Amino acid sequence: MTHNLETLSDYLATGLDLVFVGLNPGLTSVRDGHYFASPRNRFWKAVNSAGIFDPPLEAETDHLALEQGIGFTDVVKRPSAGASDLRVADFREWAPVLKDKLERYAPKVVCFHGSVAYRNFLKYAEGVDLRPELGAQDRPIGESTVFLVPNPSPANAVYSMNDLVGWYYQLRVLLEETTTER
Repeated sequence: MTHNLETLSDYLATGLDLVFVGLNPGLTSVRDGHYFASPRNRFWKAVNSAGIFDPPLEAETDHLALEQGIGFTDVVKRPSAGASDLRVADFREWAPVLKDKLERYAPKVVCFHGSVAYRNFLKYAEGVDLRPELGAQDRPIGESTVFLVPNPSPANAVYSMNDLVGWYYQLRVLLEETTTER
């Protein structure tokens, strides 16, 4: 399957400690060429407050994440203005592609941003219909531990910045435990 669409490049490599998986690239991110590039998105502030990146990074320096053992990708690579623009066909096409990537690169931890991203991955890549809770998941992807955090998008105002930082801090603790075990 070949795709000739303008989107964000994956930041993936073998041996990563963590891969962040977003729902799909936003138009601002694709235009600027960086993950979570919208100034309204709370990702960078939350993960930096939780101490995931050392030194802290921002959208413009997202490519340096690989040097810290952290990668980025998306469930669906087709960009859109919002999640409501995605179609079932997008998940059917892209979720199996993501599963192949994650199994091939085998990061220690895979972190999905939001239950919509993870539920659609499970449904269309693994044929499983679940309503996952936030936090560590019982189902690995290959050898990778899975963790679910709230979507940091400003459209997901149900979760405060403090909530997001708390979930990313729990991810950091899991990452430290997992990195020590392997």
